[in-house]
Amino acid sequence: MIPTVLAAAAVAMVRSLAALRLQRWNLGAPAMMVLGGILIGLLVQDSVAAALNTDVAQHVAEIILAFLLFVDATEIRGGRLWGNSPGVAGRMLLLALPLSLGSAMLLGALLFPDLSWTMLLIIACVVMPIDFAPSEGVVRDRRLSARVRSVLNVEGGYNDGIVTPVFVFALLLAGSGEDAPKTPLGALGTAVSQAAIAIGVGLAFGSLVAWLMHRTDRAGWTSAQTRRITVALTPLVAYSLAVQLGGNGFVTSFVCGIAFRYVHRLLVARAIHRAPAGQRGHALTALTRDFGLLEDVTALMTMTMWFVVGLAAVVMFVLGISWQAIVFCVAALTLLRLVPVLLSLFGAPLPRRDRLLIGLLGPRGTTTIVFGLIAFNGLPDGTPADTVLLTTVLCVIGSVLLHGAGSETVIRRLGTVK
Repeated sequence: MIPTVLAAAAVAMVRSLAALRLQRWNLGAPAMMVLGGILIGLLVQDSVAAALNTDVAQHVAEIILAFLLFVDATEIRGGRLWGNSPGVAGRMLLLALPLSLGSAMLLGALLFPDLSWTMLLIIACVVMPIDFAPSEGVVRDRRLSARVRSVLNVEGGYNDGIVTPVFVFALLLAGSGEDAPKTPLGALGTAVSQAAIAIGVGLAFGSLVAWLMHRTDRAGWTSAQTRRITVALTPLVAYSLAVQLGGNGFVTSFVCGIAFRYVHRLLVARAIHRAPAGQRGHALTALTRDFGLLEDVTALMTMTMWFVVGLAAVVMFVLGISWQAIVFCVAALTLLRLVPVLLSLFGAPLPRRDRLLIGLLGPRGTTTIVFGLIAFNGLPDGTPADTVLLTTVLCVIGSVLLHGAGSETVIRRLGTVK
């Protein structure tokens, strides 16, 4: 274990020290960490599978997902919760996303006939949410129109939060424990009950923390460093509190992030409005300064997950990769994304070029990794769990190869802003 941790830390340090240089060669953190994981996995392949399928690994993955959901909910650019194009973003989240999940289940039923519909839903939830980690600069690329960047940013931030309750419902139904629900209605009842508690806890706690930060800052009780620490601890406390109360910690983290962001921006905006002209700069920096530590911690967690994908890839290659899994993942990264997007945006006030860009720029990243690891650990040993891990690894590595360098080609050909 210690040599593996040392290797992961060393790869992360090398990548960080040469980040800008490597980025010019389209070697971002995902590619470097996956490559490092594969190299180490070749040396310790006998112990990788056992290390991945443990309670510790599952709890670590759950905490990382809680942080990711909170960060995604707080990172939406622009003052509106649904970005600068709420109508188009709504189509993506409420039409394209369900269509993608359903399409993935239908294709999975053809390619994996032995899997139950519950397992197919789990796999669809794992492989379909987008995440811009493999192509980090896309949502900031000025060659894309502001509307396209806003829609992609909102979708990438919110789709995992929307999919999470569905994913948890499917895991509950597929569970093998004595307390696991035996029927869809039982699983749905449990999921709804947990979500109701989670929403209440998330709204209350996120709003409370943002308000307390504002009040203590005005009273002079806090510093820039302690504010950053407070924000970094918020998703961990929110997740743990919800779980302790019997709620869904993931939903709580996501809702907490939305509530925190809304109240935080509102209070900072008021402070800017009320402050003398010479002090407004101090208030304005609060919109970004408080999130620095959280972003760094989450970035480190994300790099760790990419390293784990490299380790898992070795296990999958040793066990064997079926052509069905390859076809499924290629389709998930291309047609199962593009076709639902084009259908959902039919009639939307967008040029055809922008619709194609939104459909083609759909990388998979840390969300897929964490969902996959949680499902792999939560399912009984056997073909279903192995299929989840296999599709997770293939989809993520495929996205690194396809979207890591491919996004640049797509943007260069389609993304000219006039």
